[in-house]
Amino acid sequence: MEFRFFIFFLWFLFLLINGSQAQPGFVSLDCGGKDNFTDELGLEWTPDTQMISGDIANISVLNETRTQYMTLRYFPADNRKYCYTLDVIPRNRYLVRATFLYGNFDNNNFYPKFDISLGATRWATIVISDANTMEYQELIFLATDPSISVCLSNATTGQPFISTLELRRFNGSIYMNEFENDFFMSVSARINFGAESDDPVRYPDDPFDRIWASDTIKKANYLVDVAAGTERVSTKMPIDVNTVNGEMPPQKAMQTAVVGRNGSLTYRLNLDGFPGFGWAFVYFAEIEDLDPSDTRKFRLVLPGDPDISKLVVNIQENAHGKYRLYEPGYFNLSLPFVLSFRFGKTADSTMGPLLNAMEINRYVKRTGGSLDGPVISSLISRYSSANWTNEGGDPCLPVPWSWIRCDTDILPRITSIKLSGKNLTGNIPPELTKLSGLVELWLDGSSLTGPIPDFSGCPNLQIIHLENNQLSGELPSSLEGLTSLKELYVQNNRLTGSVPSGLLNNGVILNYTENINLRKGDSNHSRKKIIIGSTVGASALLLATIASCILLQKGKKSSPKQGRLEQNLPPQRFVSSFGDAATEAAHCFTLAELEEATRNFEKKVGSGGFGVVYYGKLKDGKEIAVKVLTNNSFQGKREFSNEVALLSRIHHRNLVQFLGFCQEDGKSILVYEFMHNGTLKEHLYGPQLPDRSINWIRRLEIAEDAAKGIEYLHTGCVPSIIHRDVKTSNILLDKNMRAKVSDFGLSKLAVDGASHVSSIVRGTVGYLDPEYYISQQLTDKSDVYSFGVILLELISGQEAISNEKFGLNCRNIVQWAKLHIESGDIQGIIDPTLHNDYDIQSIWKIAEKALMCVQPHGSMRPSISEVIKEIQDAIAIERGAEAVREGSSDDISRHSMHSSLHAGSMDLGASDHYLSIDESITRPTAR
Repeated sequence: MEFRFFIFFLWFLFLLINGSQAQPGFVSLDCGGKDNFTDELGLEWTPDTQMISGDIANISVLNETRTQYMTLRYFPADNRKYCYTLDVIPRNRYLVRATFLYGNFDNNNFYPKFDISLGATRWATIVISDANTMEYQELIFLATDPSISVCLSNATTGQPFISTLELRRFNGSIYMNEFENDFFMSVSARINFGAESDDPVRYPDDPFDRIWASDTIKKANYLVDVAAGTERVSTKMPIDVNTVNGEMPPQKAMQTAVVGRNGSLTYRLNLDGFPGFGWAFVYFAEIEDLDPSDTRKFRLVLPGDPDISKLVVNIQENAHGKYRLYEPGYFNLSLPFVLSFRFGKTADSTMGPLLNAMEINRYVKRTGGSLDGPVISSLISRYSSANWTNEGGDPCLPVPWSWIRCDTDILPRITSIKLSGKNLTGNIPPELTKLSGLVELWLDGSSLTGPIPDFSGCPNLQIIHLENNQLSGELPSSLEGLTSLKELYVQNNRLTGSVPSGLLNNGVILNYTENINLRKGDSNHSRKKIIIGSTVGASALLLATIASCILLQKGKKSSPKQGRLEQNLPPQRFVSSFGDAATEAAHCFTLAELEEATRNFEKKVGSGGFGVVYYGKLKDGKEIAVKVLTNNSFQGKREFSNEVALLSRIHHRNLVQFLGFCQEDGKSILVYEFMHNGTLKEHLYGPQLPDRSINWIRRLEIAEDAAKGIEYLHTGCVPSIIHRDVKTSNILLDKNMRAKVSDFGLSKLAVDGASHVSSIVRGTVGYLDPEYYISQQLTDKSDVYSFGVILLELISGQEAISNEKFGLNCRNIVQWAKLHIESGDIQGIIDPTLHNDYDIQSIWKIAEKALMCVQPHGSMRPSISEVIKEIQDAIAIERGAEAVREGSSDDISRHSMHSSLHAGSMDLGASDHYLSIDESITRPTAR
């Protein structure tokens, strides 16, 4: 007992010493705040007055009374980044934490989505899905410079904002690892098991102010699948957490635990940012009084990683006693997006497993930043009081400063500097002559003096603007050595001497007027360049293009045959914004041709609200689908012509190809390519099942194809097109089971990016965006909602609407699937015809993205491009799992990952068949 109190005394001294020292090592910024204050935890907060950009908003959120969350700072949704700069001590490890509480500060419930970066490295994407829920991100890093920059940028919806920014310095070797010079660690999970409330454990209980989340929190797929017999235990005894080179978890977190009374502990949770490489540690301390005859020995079981389950944990033996920390873990472990794990007792153990805490971090590859960073840092130090020098972060990454343009294809370097009218004084800064990738330099409209320097260190310079300054001396002959130089503007300065003949002879556009003593040198060449000549030529070409487009439109409008495209006009080629021209114009079929092709419309292959589709074959053997529209499909012949014009300009491999039209004898007919495998609907729950059932990876490929077709409508057409009736019966499959989106009879142009307001809401029940239905305001996010429903159908094999299959008081697949997914019961919605031939990680990834797609407000939904990225990630997961299932040793080695273990006194054995996190990094050793 005396020993325990001695340990407690040492821990008290540790807290006392480190607590007094941790506060000076902390930075706690109240973004948008006005005054210094100390919060209820004893943390000292200061306002972010160093940030001169952005605006401040006051917010009020129910049950949130902490001062630091009453204000925030927000920034424009533009192409800039907005950075906070914090001082650090090189070679020290830190945790940086940013929090975001939206609180509807902009009064429009338009949920923001934007990126956060640390220096040049993209850290995370912040996605706000609820106005009253706080989001936060934590990153652990080794400082290599005297300061860091935390930047917000790339807003895709709403405006970037931040509530608080916190910096915490660690002591000694905490979180030291062999990869820290090349990787940051983004905190994915830090959990206190057996917690006595929903409140997290943090400062002052954790002297480093890490946030240890309670395991009692209820949220989607967070610590679900809890094993029967799981019991919460706790102690008041002090815990010795001072292991050599350990992470020092807080004593309060170690004083609680869960125990598997039935022999096992099981959990499942989502790991943000995974799949990928991670750092994973678990924290054990024996806090129960065991009889001398009792033993507690258990194994960790991770699906797909049998080597891990060979390792046996014996807490008292490994920790050398009770109430002492034992922290085994992996420095480099491949982890999935959905982590399922189990601790199971060994056959010779009398007690079930015990778990106090765990921590999982994701490796984030450091981005080196611009090659020109040191040069630009020296430049801006000359003008430190000017606003344009205070943008912070890397000059090029993740987005360039407002006055810089960069080439980031291989190694990021500066290609353009535009400091026009920035009131620069003194000589031209010598740093500007050291940028080897510089192509354009704009220094006009300031008060620069002195000579023009030697720019031979910038061999790629093409355009130089130095006009309207007070430069003196001669034009240096070194300018002749710039072989790429095309334009040089030095007018309205005080230059003297002669213009170097090389500048006159090489066809350089040169303006040196209003330099009284600068004259043209001798030259045998009389060729002249008119400065505005190139722009005049470009403008003329543009005007000619516009004029031709106007004439084309006039020709269509003045057609003497109302409702028929003039057949005598030459075929037109329609070009998308991607520059892909149609290979041929839409053909004007005669009714007789189509009657012959369809044998008088004999074989019906489909029908819908806008017409009946018949199978046909042309004389050349080409198979076609002939859609005979109902009489009320279009208001008149003019609308039909507009529809034909629309369809004629859409060409994409994932859209059913429009071949032609016919408008004759009162019939309006559209002709498409024939899709041999019918509709996706027929394969999911049509009458021909199970013969036509499709496996999971094929469903993912179909989803990717269809999403790319929709993406083209949204982003590849100008103006963009909203489909308005995305559903499984409008996704057709060709001979090779590749998907194409069909039926644009309901599509609408989204003019100038604006939403379309219509008095008639069109679509299909079950797929119809509820926000569009209520507001009659159509946006591309309406298609995203419908596609989210399709993703749920692909997972479940269920129709969007059913009176029987979704239980009492539920007819909608969205409501039914959401209940299962948010409770962690993904198995409850998976189509049984898939026969377990899938990787659960890919199912989870699609399920969660589907729920994002069917959010009630369009601003909360992802773009279709973001959905495609998630589908592609799921396909990659599935192909990796498929290779493992097929037993290919080559593929297994590609998809297996190197794991290294920090295990203290545990006997581990070796495992040689893993790959490294980076093949340039050697296998780390145990600490």
